[in-house]
Amino acid sequence: MFQRQAAVFLYAVSPVHMGAGSAIGVIDNPIQRERHTNHPSFAGSGIKGALRHGFAAIGGDPSLIERLFGPAAQSGELHAGALSFGDAQLVAFPVRSLKGGYVYATCSQALARAQRLLALVGVSTTWTVPEVAEGQCLIVNPALLGGDKLYLEAFEYTARVSDSLPAVAQDLAAKALPAGDAYAFFRGKLAQDLVILSDTDFAYFVEHATLVEPHVRIDEKTGTASDGGLFYTENLPPESLLLAPLMASATRTGKGAELDATDVLFKLKNVLHDRLIQIGGDATTGRGLVMAQVVEG
Repeated sequence: MFQRQAAVFLYAVSPVHMGAGSAIGVIDNPIQRERHTNHPSFAGSGIKGALRHGFAAIGGDPSLIERLFGPAAQSGELHAGALSFGDAQLVAFPVRSLKGGYVYATCSQALARAQRLLALVGVSTTWTVPEVAEGQCLIVNPALLGGDKLYLEAFEYTARVSDSLPAVAQDLAAKALPAGDAYAFFRGKLAQDLVILSDTDFAYFVEHATLVEPHVRIDEKTGTASDGGLFYTENLPPESLLLAPLMASATRTGKGAELDATDVLFKLKNVLHDRLIQIGGDATTGRGLVMAQVVEG
């Protein structure tokens, strides 16, 4: 049983490919998605595996890896790790805008789920989650508008400046992004350019506005493209924001000198918080860079 809980915001700095295997559609290598919402997600097992693999590289003590994450496969050890990650849920998604370059789009469903997850780990929020009709949106920044319309990709939305949304956007920006100067622009943009769409409109963008890249398989002998070697890989775009639960228990190696749940969570947070980590595939091409922020109640 887990005794301590926290939440981890994951902010994409580069495209991220958390693969879902092959597919029979146009996209050969799709990203992971939730079954019921079709929102992009990161499997908790993938997050944990990536952190286990890179724990020493981001400053963690290598001697803690098996105690925190569990023993390596076929090691002969039978104890479980002391850390568990849940699946990361989508909170905000970048969508190209006629003004301002892009906005951070979200929806009532995504905000309510984030608020619920934060409450479960003891993080209080004062968000008021509004309902938004299809074809309409709520905004913070009126400078994004052309007349009374917000233009996203090829679509226009009737927009209204919300009195309650600025508090939500500012709280989200403060919790989800680092406090340093390097992220000042993005904290300000998230606080100013957060847009709430209807659940239906948001679902359209997160399905059809991801980053899809063509790749060509090279023949090792000729150095040219292989016949039939063209394939398409989907990535979650940079500036996407997700939130995952993190749970900790006491270590249980059976070898003495065990750590309690508070120490386990502290040792991970001390390494993970405010750190750039790599998750997912295509690491050699710069994919999968995300900034992690750990929040506790």
